[in-house]
Amino acid sequence: MKTTQLGNTDLQVSRLCLGCMTFGEPDRGRHAWTLPEASSRPLIQQALDAGINFFDTANSYSDGSSEEIVGRALKAYARRDEIVVATKVYFPLSNLSQGLSRSNIMQSIDDSLKRLDMEYVDLLQIHRWDYETPLEETLEALSDVVKAGKARYIGASSMYAWQFAKALYTQRQHGWAPFVSMQDQYNLIQREEEREMHPLCQAENVAVLPWSPLARGRLTRPWGETTARSVSDEFGKTLYSATEENDAAIAQRVEAIAAQKGVSRAQVALAWLLHKPAVTAPIIGASRAEQLADLVKAVEVDLSAEEIAELETVYQPHPVVGFE
Repeated sequence: MKTTQLGNTDLQVSRLCLGCMTFGEPDRGRHAWTLPEASSRPLIQQALDAGINFFDTANSYSDGSSEEIVGRALKAYARRDEIVVATKVYFPLSNLSQGLSRSNIMQSIDDSLKRLDMEYVDLLQIHRWDYETPLEETLEALSDVVKAGKARYIGASSMYAWQFAKALYTQRQHGWAPFVSMQDQYNLIQREEEREMHPLCQAENVAVLPWSPLARGRLTRPWGETTARSVSDEFGKTLYSATEENDAAIAQRVEAIAAQKGVSRAQVALAWLLHKPAVTAPIIGASRAEQLADLVKAVEVDLSAEEIAELETVYQPHPVVGFE
């Protein structure tokens, strides 16, 4: 597995990050399709064996049970200094309200560390922008978390470029710990981040960690084919339902290039992301061993300039979604 530096930090991360939303007790939280611990642990071990050292979870995934499962598995299978662990704060839990107030951030990081059974996380990310809490309150609290040694760095996710620029400026103005990463929705059928967010991240040396790199599976299977997860994924429907005609045309080109190269659709879609200079590590998800094994091979797929152009030229502007 290839590695790269995470923005301005001293962290070396694998070119693929394992997203851990898939791991969680199905009877906790809002996702009945998640994998319980007995099914999750072999996939986490498989990721480690494949050279993935970067794991992304959130306090809200399956009401905290994702952090519990991930923490126990990583403690069993890896040394703490060999892995990079990221989690998030914003969405409500059974014992925590929504938002980025100082009290929520402080309570959330303590709860996350307890569930993960770790003394610190490498990256604490804000899951969304909080329109209710003063920005200065949020940023100072995050900086204090870093000062306390509970998180090595902080990151952001899913916001407008002007909001991210304002936050970076405010952090610099006050001498607070800066955001070192941006986790945003970016894939072949949603490329709006190329307009402003990615140039900003490149100018500031901020790591880009795309979520939904395979468009919730839409780029991995014949167009229109569904899975149990896609049928029940109401959030995913809000992301792509308005652009299906253009998205289908892009997916057909992914299929054609995959067939020409003798690789899977998923490998082509991920390889395209890995060729983008702004991208540090796409966040992949897997629920089966063969699925994870297929995704890992994407780091070895090389796309020519002509193939990249073939994938990109049909794209039309899309609505900006996913910030809710």
